[in-house]
Amino acid sequence: MTKQYKAVFFDLYGTLIDIRTDEDSPRAWNALYEALRDAGAEYASADGVKRAFDEGLAQVMEGHESDRCYEPDYVSVYQRMLSDRGVSADERMARDMGRVFRRASTNLIRLYPGVMAMLDRLHDAGMRTVLVSNAQSCFTRPELALLGLDKALDDVLISSEEGVRKPAAEFFERALQREGIAADQVVMVGNDATSDIGGAANAGIDGIYFNTEISPSDDALTCERAALSCRGADYDAMLEFVLGASVVGYSEAQHIAGLYGYEREDCNETAGYENGRHRAHRAS
Repeated sequence: MTKQYKAVFFDLYGTLIDIRTDEDSPRAWNALYEALRDAGAEYASADGVKRAFDEGLAQVMEGHESDRCYEPDYVSVYQRMLSDRGVSADERMARDMGRVFRRASTNLIRLYPGVMAMLDRLHDAGMRTVLVSNAQSCFTRPELALLGLDKALDDVLISSEEGVRKPAAEFFERALQREGIAADQVVMVGNDATSDIGGAANAGIDGIYFNTEISPSDDALTCERAALSCRGADYDAMLEFVLGASVVGYSEAQHIAGLYGYEREDCNETAGYENGRHRAHRAS
């Protein structure tokens, strides 16, 4: 059986971008403390800033505590932190606070090798590329621009702007509506078996699972609900699957795995035959 895809939905962190952050870093909270002070919002200490953030976030989350797919927008929290100290803050200033904190809490950020070439290949084939990311817009929009993905992707949906996060089917359905395509014309690529692959499957969308270093620690090496599972951000295997527009049988899947040097467990094509045995894999 052959399936023709018209678009690829992508997760961001752990799929297109390799990143390491530490939101508990004293450096990050000190940086935010200094940025607030420079803007005229005086707090007693960096610890006081962290408490104010936690309190502001709790207020934004009121009424949504039991909804694990609700996504608050940190911009409103930063605005509250400024206004509580008498500073009239517009959205731009609040976003600046978020950018300061994110920069100070980030130890590593880079594209995975081959991202741009992969996106070019998809565009050359006439396919749309859409970001569907659980993220904070005030962090992510600047990072997309920094790494050139803002111009490389056809559309961007960020959970904090939508008020909903993966694995909610609603998030994927919004992306489908914006693209004007059906679920069976899309494949989702992500590194989280539950949020990315499970959420997409709940919306009727095929999934390609990348087990990367920042996948959830309890994810297995392969994902039972994915059409294809790969070790690492393997764009070659993904392109072979997507541009071949194939849902293939076991023998062809073995051939694809062989082309890219994988063992059976490294690149597991799950459509049309029984899954291979899964090995537990813990991400660092």
